[in-house]
Amino acid sequence: MRIIEAQDYQEMSRKAAGIIFAQVIMKPDCVLGLATGSSPIGTYRQLVEWYNQGDIDFSQVKTLNLDEYKGLSPDNPQSYYYFMYENLFKHININLRNTNIPNGLEDDTRKECARYDQVIAALGGVSLQLLGLGNNGHIGFNEPDVNFKKTTHCVTLAQSTIDANARFFNSPDEIPKHAYTMGIGSIMGAGKILVIVSGEGKAGILKEVIEGPITPSVPASILQLHKDVTIVADKAALSQLTK
Repeated sequence: MRIIEAQDYQEMSRKAAGIIFAQVIMKPDCVLGLATGSSPIGTYRQLVEWYNQGDIDFSQVKTLNLDEYKGLSPDNPQSYYYFMYENLFKHININLRNTNIPNGLEDDTRKECARYDQVIAALGGVSLQLLGLGNNGHIGFNEPDVNFKKTTHCVTLAQSTIDANARFFNSPDEIPKHAYTMGIGSIMGAGKILVIVSGEGKAGILKEVIEGPITPSVPASILQLHKDVTIVADKAALSQLTK
């Protein structure tokens, strides 16, 4: 693992965006694996800024998102399709037909998981996968478990994840309890992996991911086995690492 220290969230976002920028410049038709949540917002804003300056072209880029809530439509403000459109896609020249996100409205989980795995395979996998890090070590919505799920699957969200999402919904009944997520095997199949982590609240779990044993109870610990992982984290998130 390569660890890049940033002073704060803004610098973390800028450095992470620079890595994605380089990937697109080197391979204009690359496949970017994208993440949602609060962590990547600054990274996407920086990419949009560079696009507006004429420094980067997304016209040939294809994307694969990690996950989507089951039961939410693309026009639901809390869906991850809506998030991606509002925070990135509508601001750049990407062809929306080249963007891929699990279909949260598909009730047949086996059908949707098989479909998304076929999409990943048809694109030849992910060139560079952007990841955030959940408070419990999840990546995508691969929650702590007794084994690593290899392929796309429908997961019952951990209570800690549901609690963390509560602030985005008007009532507990609206909070999704299930989500489609790319599997650990698909994530590990990416050519490069970029993890962004910010804040003192993530320091403990980041230490486990980097220095702890590889275990499905800390899903992101599997990243220790990948050949090309870069972690960009601010000083607060790195504060518990063994010096």
